Amino acid sequence: MLSEKLKTETLTNHQQLEKMLVTRMKSIRSVQDYIDLLQLFYSYFGALETRINTFISAEQLPDYTHRRKSAALSKDISDLGGTPVETVSGDSLPEIENALQAFGALYVIEGSTLGGKIIAKMMAQQLGITNGTGLSFFNGYGDDSAQMWDKFKQKLDLIAQDSNSENIVIEAANQTFTKFKLQAGHSTV
Repeated sequence: MLSEKLKTETLTNHQQLEKMLVTRMKSIRSVQDYIDLLQLFYSYFGALETRINTFISAEQLPDYTHRRKSAALSKDISDLGGTPVETVSGDSLPEIENALQAFGALYVIEGSTLGGKIIAKMMAQQLGITNGTGLSFFNGYGDDSAQMWDKFKQKLDLIAQDSNSENIVIEAANQTFTKFKLQAGHSTV
């Protein structure tokens, strides 16, 4: 199954990015630090979504519009008193020129929702947020996160009809992790 191959084949890049982001999250001590983290996600995920939109629609993924993350990120940034930054472009993004590559990139975005509730709780504790302000992105799908992830994996397992197609999805997911890791390492916001 492609979803299992993706998990295995992207593990190293996923773990490297996760380690970098967790270290950054643990060092957040102010609302501005948190806004800066949200800006990093917004600038990268917003640009990814623009590219993905060209190749994935409700036809391929019926709940795709519900899966977009940039609106929640923008709302969180604004609710906390920030202004969303411009999205990245060009070589800062993975190559997305077809639906297979778009699904590979979306795999990374969707996977970001899995630990979101833990991150939201951590941010709320670190910053004393008691009313949920600024946590909609990390709260993701709330109690439906596992179900939404399973639905996405089911769709992934149907899109690649052969090993070449699987490799295209896997390469796009790895590029997405790698390019995001580069953004996180160079981020000044």
